[in-house]
Amino acid sequence: MTFPPAGESGMSADERESARQPSQLANPIIAALEPAVMPRPEGERRLELRHISKAFGGVHVLKDVSMDLGSSEVIGLLGDNGAGKSTLIKIITGVHRPDAGEILFGGRRVEGLTVQKARGLGVETVYQERALADQLPLWRNIFMGRAVGGPLGFLKVGDMRRMTAKLMSESMGFTSAVLTPNTVVKGLSGGERQGLAIVRALHFQADIIILDEPTMGLSLRETEKLLQFVEGIRTAGKSAIFIDHNIFHVYSVADRIVVLDRGRVAGQFPTSRYSLDELLSIMREVATGGAFTEQERYRPAAGLPGAATGASEDHA
Repeated sequence: MTFPPAGESGMSADERESARQPSQLANPIIAALEPAVMPRPEGERRLELRHISKAFGGVHVLKDVSMDLGSSEVIGLLGDNGAGKSTLIKIITGVHRPDAGEILFGGRRVEGLTVQKARGLGVETVYQERALADQLPLWRNIFMGRAVGGPLGFLKVGDMRRMTAKLMSESMGFTSAVLTPNTVVKGLSGGERQGLAIVRALHFQADIIILDEPTMGLSLRETEKLLQFVEGIRTAGKSAIFIDHNIFHVYSVADRIVVLDRGRVAGQFPTSRYSLDELLSIMREVATGGAFTEQERYRPAAGLPGAATGASEDHA
């Protein structure tokens, strides 16, 4: 059984937004950006999906899916098993190609998207398996596949260790003398491992970070630490898609919740306008009926393709 963060469920939208404002002691993850990169203009759409469809062997997994991801925005992608979340992410990352529809990065249509091309466009994925080498030290995990070398081809091990030490202290909050760049990843907690993967993505200039079930198997304390890293993504001027079954975790950090149901976008809901209790009610209704009965209340709002985002004045 899962429970919402303390005090979250009963808070108003204004109270929750105020509570989410970064404090002076907030995780300084922006230090992971080296060289520093200024955030892009507010409102820019980093990613747009237009009428995406995908089928496997006659089974339609995605049907006319449209959504977008703005600059410095965290989207929560929710849905039951089989809703199409994994397939949608694999299309964004270039693993699968859609049967129909368009994919745009920064307003430009991209054809023939591959994993390599997606990475070149600034897309990085942090998988629930954590995709780290447990038996290797921190510095080797940070620079895996992107080692820093000299003109003669020799690795600059000292430079990579020093850069890792800086990331550990300034971005990951590792201040204990016990943890060094040579510490084996196996000794880290689950939350620290996920944080390491996020910081690695930011360090290599990822603009869009996809978090695939990042809280799975984490304790409450580790989950809280991970959510701080997610907040840091927005602080750094980057964007994220947070996939999870647990709405309580997603709601606390997401700007908008996108609900997938049987391959379709059932609705998109700004967390500043919908309480956690309202979203729980909406998801129950989607799970049982696949559609909303309160059509007026959940009418599409301008600017959000295929989304049910509006709220009546009584609930605004």
